[in-house]
This record gives sequence, C-alpha cells and structure tokens, in this order.
Amino acid sequence: MRALCWNGVDDLRVETVPDPEIVNPRDAIIRVTKSSVCGSDLHLLGGYIPAMKPGDIIGHEFMGEVVDTGSEVRKLRKGDRAVVISIIGCGQCEHCQRTSFSCCDNSNPKPLAAEAVWGHSPAGIIGYSHMLGGYSGSHAQFVRVPYADVNVFKVPEAIPDEKALFVSDACPTGFMGADLADIQPGDVVAVWGCGGVGLMAIQSAWILGAGRVIAIDRFPERLRIAEQHCKAEVLDYSQVDVPEALMALTGGRGPDSCIDCVGMEAHDYSAGYLYDVAKQQLLLTERISALRQAIECCRKGGTVSVMGVYGSFVDKFPMGAVVNKALTIRSGQQHGQRYAERLFGHIERGEMDPSPLLTHPMSLEDSPRGYDLFKNKKEDCLRAVFTP
Repeated sequence: MRALCWNGVDDLRVETVPDPEIVNPRDAIIRVTKSSVCGSDLHLLGGYIPAMKPGDIIGHEFMGEVVDTGSEVRKLRKGDRAVVISIIGCGQCEHCQRTSFSCCDNSNPKPLAAEAVWGHSPAGIIGYSHMLGGYSGSHAQFVRVPYADVNVFKVPEAIPDEKALFVSDACPTGFMGADLADIQPGDVVAVWGCGGVGLMAIQSAWILGAGRVIAIDRFPERLRIAEQHCKAEVLDYSQVDVPEALMALTGGRGPDSCIDCVGMEAHDYSAGYLYDVAKQQLLLTERISALRQAIECCRKGGTVSVMGVYGSFVDKFPMGAVVNKALTIRSGQQHGQRYAERLFGHIERGEMDPSPLLTHPMSLEDSPRGYDLFKNKKEDCLRAVFTP
C-alpha cells in the first residue's frame, strides 16, 4: 500500500509499504477514506517528539471503512463506515473503566521510554512515535486498529464525512478542553489558538453554557472563522497586548476559564519568546507563551485547561500565579471514547459544526505538500485532508 512516511526532521515521503494484518483477535483493519493533518503532527516534523524512526507512517485523525476484523471483535462488521479515536484504550484497565482512556495501562506496548520521562506511560497513540506504542499511522491506504470495539465508532448516516472525520481527534480534544475548564452558566471563557482544536473548544464552550467566548490568534482567516462561524470575540495578538485586552474586556477581573489549545510551539513577540526559542533548539525547554498568558490572565480562583501538547520540561513557569491566585490547572490527552457518541448528537443537532476545518482536500500522493501548507500557514490552510 501507499503511505506517508517520516524520514527525519521536515522530511516526509510517500512510499510503498507492506499492508497491515490482523495480529490480535481484537484488531480491525480500516480502509482509510479520509485522514487529516493535526497540529500535534508538527511536533513530529520538528523533531520535538523522541523515538521516531525513518519509515514510520504518521497521521492519527481519520475515518474509513471496516474491511476486516479479528475473531473477538463484536461491534463492527465489514463495510461499516467508521471513525477511529486517535488515542487507544483497551477498555478493561482501571483507567478505561473510569473513561480516562488516554491513561490506558495496556495500549502502549513500549512503555519504558515514556516511563523514564513522565514517571508512567500514557496510552498508545496511532502514528505517534515508538515512545507511544510504535503504531503505524493513518496517512495510508489501510490501518490496523487495536482494541477495535473500544476505539472504532460507527458513524450515523446523517453525518457526512467532512464532519464525522474530526470526531477522531479535533472535536473530542476541543470538547474535553471545555469540559475540563469547569464552565458555569454565563462564564467568560478565553481560548488561545484558533486551529482545529481551538475552534472546537470555542463551539464546545457555548454548548457547555459560556456567556462569552474570547479567541486569541494572529492569522486573519482563523480569526474570521472564530468570529463568524463560532461566534467568538477575537483578539489578534500581533496587534494588541493580550493580557491588557482581556483585562479591559472583563472589567479587570479576567476570564473565568482559560483554555490553551496551542502547546509546545507557541509563538508571541516578547523577549521571553526569544528565550524559549533558543532553549528549545537545545531541547532544554518548550515554548509556553500561550500557557503563561492563560495563567496570568485567568481570574482568581479560575480554571486553566491545557489541551495543547507538551512533551518535556518548561522554563519560567509562573507557579507563583497558580498558587497565589488559587488556580486550578487541568489537562490530558483527549478521552475521545468518552465523548464520541455525545459529539455525534451535537453535530446532528447543528450545535457543533467542524466542517470549516477541512480547507484543503487532496490525494495521499500530495500529502507532503499538504503538510507544507499546514505547517507554514500557506493558502489559509486550516486542515489538509488526504484521500488515499
């Protein structure tokens, strides 16, 4: 089959590789019909996630058709149109039983590197390095999905592919960001980042009862979608001082909840950003401008929800603000299995619409170009989506 393979920093190639096979009775083989880029993939391209090997197939946000199942798969049939949650749960361990699927004890068969860095290994992730399982990714014609009854969800007939696709990752990540933010009716919510996850967090904040949502980014097209499609107030951080603007918009109080949808490669124009960039090149820290601002701006007693991906250590973390403002910080990789059926309902009722994310459909053969557009924000690319 054809697949997009990582061969080094910023080196992606479409290659011919062996087809996947059933190796466990709980596996399913999915013929990929749509596979999207994701902001967290950029950390792989930049070399910030360890344990990648040349030839690894990347990609983790996808949907397709069930073409084969192991003998112990009960919920799926050949021909089912399905979306796959990108983070793998076994369904049986303590964490999966609590619906904390991204903390699964069993889905990462190569846990030692993760344990060395983080103390414990989280769940395995499709297409996201040997540190997190070494699973082949979704930018391919076929994918093997382990624990298929837990991680594969049949798509309701009323939901078209361009909406269903993002229930794999962007929708549940954004919704979990809002869910962890402890939004109360009428609350003011600020969201850093208007990529796919940020836009879904904005929509989710409204669903959960926010009274105002303020979105922060610098790219005009993303701010336009946040404002016009997601009904947020917007701040362009290249034009305004974000903390000052948020204080002005909230009467000096600050947002009740702040959601970081940016992660380890945040950008801003401060001297602190230059410090972060220099040390990140030496793999000594990550760029946390968005997270620092979220902590600085959040009201006393408020909640900071962190959905941007972080993999290592950070410098100049404002712990004094966390303690002295009595902030709550909540985070995690998305527990997509917890939210998938609920998200289908929100999409069917028109309460959530992820379709604006799909800006650049293209073939799998063009996927290196798709990543160039996505990484370098060319042609207003929000998501490049590949069809094998």
